[in-house]
Amino acid sequence: MAMPNTYLVKINGRPCLQTDDGLFALSDAVPSFDMLLQDVAAGDVLTVLNDARAELLDADTVTFQPPLDNQEVWAAGVTYKRSEEAREEESGHRLLYTHVYNAERPEVFFKANGIDVVGNGDEAGIRYDATWSVPEPELTVVFNAQHEVVGFTIGNDMSSRDIEGANPLYLPQAKVYDYSCVVGPRVWLMPNQDEWVDVTIQMTIDRDGEQVFAGETSTAQLNRTLADLRDYLGRCKHFPRGVYLMTGTGIVPPDEFTLNAGDTIRIAIEPIGVLNNQVVVVGPFDGQG
Repeated sequence: MAMPNTYLVKINGRPCLQTDDGLFALSDAVPSFDMLLQDVAAGDVLTVLNDARAELLDADTVTFQPPLDNQEVWAAGVTYKRSEEAREEESGHRLLYTHVYNAERPEVFFKANGIDVVGNGDEAGIRYDATWSVPEPELTVVFNAQHEVVGFTIGNDMSSRDIEGANPLYLPQAKVYDYSCVVGPRVWLMPNQDEWVDVTIQMTIDRDGEQVFAGETSTAQLNRTLADLRDYLGRCKHFPRGVYLMTGTGIVPPDEFTLNAGDTIRIAIEPIGVLNNQVVVVGPFDGQG
């Protein structure tokens, strides 16, 4: 018999527990995501959360915030064959991405600080100085401070393909800017999972009320193991409050497609849920604040 799914969500700045029985506040025994991912072993997470279960909340009257606190978000690249092909198409450095796809060492890079992450229903950004912008829907792993898997959520690694394609060294500019890191709506708790969960990842993009793109992939298409990515992510870097890792995209819109302001991006991974965001243009800024 399958175990019931259990989720961690964030409401009014605090973690809450969602189960088949409903949505529950948590006592002060679990005051934050920071505490849970820093102080609790993965194998104890479900017990700690259930022991802290408090009053029942009305799921229809609350807003889910991005399900993290001060955790960094990192990302892995070129983990699906489709991603390798897309990077070759956008770049004048085709062999580079083939090498990354086949290499022993994966591509892993910093994406955002927790304070900069946006969630379900928030705006997702495209750079004003980019001409080729796309969303990248990704299963995202939640690790605790001991690099143990706590669960999974949905991530959107918003990207500027023309900027990265011009020169791979521009990747930080293509990937790291305001509203470029989207995570949510909740964490599917799967403590100590050591292999990929078998899920389908779906994405649609609507423009002016009409669907302009739809794509689908699954974790069966991943070229890297979960253990491999975890190993390289944490080899020489401590994450004292835990870390979220976006695991790469297998859905890439055609080359002639770019996001426009006002587009609606919908990413679905069952049983985690749906991540919905409307696109806005980011910048230019005057350097103030």
